[in-house]
Amino acid sequence: MKTRSHIFAAVAFFLALSSTLLYSADFLGDALKKGLPQVPGVGGPPAGQAAGMGLDESTIASGLKEALSIGTKNAVSSVSKLNGYFGNEAIKILLPDKIQKAAELLGTLGYQKQVDEFILSMNHAAEKAAPKAASHFGEAIKGMSVEEARKILSGGHTAATEYFKSKTSAKLYDDFKPSVSESMNQVGVTHKYNAMMDKVPAVPFAKPESVDLNHYVTTKALDGLFHMVGEEEQKIRTNPVAQTTDLLKKVFGK
Repeated sequence: MKTRSHIFAAVAFFLALSSTLLYSADFLGDALKKGLPQVPGVGGPPAGQAAGMGLDESTIASGLKEALSIGTKNAVSSVSKLNGYFGNEAIKILLPDKIQKAAELLGTLGYQKQVDEFILSMNHAAEKAAPKAASHFGEAIKGMSVEEARKILSGGHTAATEYFKSKTSAKLYDDFKPSVSESMNQVGVTHKYNAMMDKVPAVPFAKPESVDLNHYVTTKALDGLFHMVGEEEQKIRTNPVAQTTDLLKKVFGK
């Protein structure tokens, strides 16, 4: 009797299992025919459109120029404030390589104060000269063609800044250098440099090579300025919060 019960139970279990398997197979077949739901970002179309997609060239050019105008304005404002260069490790103007060893020697001999004052004076000179760049940035932005704007928009996160740098660096240097020189005189860079170098012991290996301070500070000031323009461009391209106008949202928004 027990044996019969066991047999009936086994048969019933087998039939139930078979029904379940058949139902699962039918369900899987229907699912495959209809297509499984797609996970966002995995297969299928991308979640967002590329920047500027579907916009006419005039809108793209206007948006890019507005982005550069805002970016350069913010960058100039950032570096022009007190310690705008000196307080930013990414763009802080350090000692020229040619006098690095002499300065290190001075520090060990108790003249670190003179070294620090010289470094600070170079950075303050750059800060005072930086506002002069604003008008030159504006002229370069106005001269950008629609075709160039289209290429820049589809480029990397600092494509506009790199284009801007390649087109304006020489002119900016020529116009920026006199301002840097004037600022250096105002904050006493040359005086502090001479005061520092006068402390260098009269031994052959300690005497540094001559340095063109006007050229050095001008170059470093522009490098720092372009670095900050690049940071502003990246913010506008990738951060919705930085897209502060309707036009920027239309061109760079996803």
